[in-house]
Amino acid sequence: PKSSGHGLLVTLLNRGYLMDGGRERSYRLGPRLFEMGNAYLRGIDLARDGQDVVRDVARTCDETVHLAILDGSDVLYIAKAEGTSTIRMVSAVGKRFPAHGTGVGKMLLSSLGAEELVERYPPDRPLPCLTARTITDPAALRSELELTRARGYALDHEESTEGLWCVAAPVCDASGAIVAAMSISVPTMRFAPERRQELLELVRQGAQRLSARLGHRYGE
Repeated sequence: PKSSGHGLLVTLLNRGYLMDGGRERSYRLGPRLFEMGNAYLRGIDLARDGQDVVRDVARTCDETVHLAILDGSDVLYIAKAEGTSTIRMVSAVGKRFPAHGTGVGKMLLSSLGAEELVERYPPDRPLPCLTARTITDPAALRSELELTRARGYALDHEESTEGLWCVAAPVCDASGAIVAAMSISVPTMRFAPERRQELLELVRQGAQRLSARLGHRYGE
């Protein structure tokens, strides 16, 4: 009813949740909503909230799930939940790993500009070899990162741990910047094409859930 609606509008205006929109019978969002939004963002803890999502994804797929951030040329694992497989990636919360050899690392590196990549990986300096499949040529790594950026996800073909594949997706903040990456690690024997697609969708969903908690809105 108009009378009830008018009362609600007056209350929202008086409390700063709405402002006069500049035209008759028009309104816009007020400063109190801005304050509330910032209070929400201040309460976000990437590791804590990430652990909740990582745990849910791991329970769904029964595989090991990681959340990592980029620190120089390394990734730093800030959340992890394990599946029941006896074959696992050697990792732990707080552990560092060369970014170029991991799915989360390649996902994070793909968000960097050309100059930043050259600083981390000079063209004349081979990259550390972690397994027989690790990309050690800086030019080849840049090509892989371009592919990763174009398709929106990263793959690790036994490049960090023999016998394990990983698929990773980006986690974005409110500005749209990639601030972390989430991955699912799977023994090669269970990484059939149909399984790959299933896990890709699952890690994307998990990464999007965490991104939403950080204030990112897809499609805008």
